Amino acid sequence: MADIPIIWILGGPGCGKGTQCAKIVEKYGFTHLSSGDLLRNEVASGSDKGRQLQAVMASGGLVSNDEVLSLLNDAIARAKGSSKGFLIDGYPRQKNQGVEFEARIAPADLALYFECSEDTMVQRIMARAAASSVKRDDDNEKTIRARLLTFKQNTNAILELYEPKTLTINAERDVDDIFLEVVQAIDCVLKKKQQNAAAQC
Repeated sequence: MADIPIIWILGGPGCGKGTQCAKIVEKYGFTHLSSGDLLRNEVASGSDKGRQLQAVMASGGLVSNDEVLSLLNDAIARAKGSSKGFLIDGYPRQKNQGVEFEARIAPADLALYFECSEDTMVQRIMARAAASSVKRDDDNEKTIRARLLTFKQNTNAILELYEPKTLTINAERDVDDIFLEVVQAIDCVLKKKQQNAAAQC
């Protein structure tokens, strides 16, 4: 994994992570792994584990780190032979999750934190839910606010611990303006990989 960049994609629900990840995948050919999508896929499988996860997610709580890390580890193992890089979307959500990820899988090269106000996130999520033909159990307003509260309680500790490798990005701007900043950060990581960390961002 030493030559394959791992980038954590952080930010509250509705901050635009998914949009930026799609643009990163298109430009760089990275593998996009969303912890939320992995969890929802498990729920959709109808397994006992999936039903347990569904109950936690519907209440706005956090699924156990062991469950999420196991899903991520399996997905990375399946793709690492052909992947140009990994985007870990929506993880870590707690400080200890980052520590365990780096211990069990590999150190992250960069963390991109998409910063967005609570009002903006609520508006975006509710608009997405209203426009979607596929209704998600965790897109009702009560659950959204619970998710935002949980997110706020954990974010500062993550950002403090990983400050040296974190880039905070104002996510309330134009999508393309945001992506320009993202590209600069990723290009620097790739340059450092090529030069064995000799380059400076």
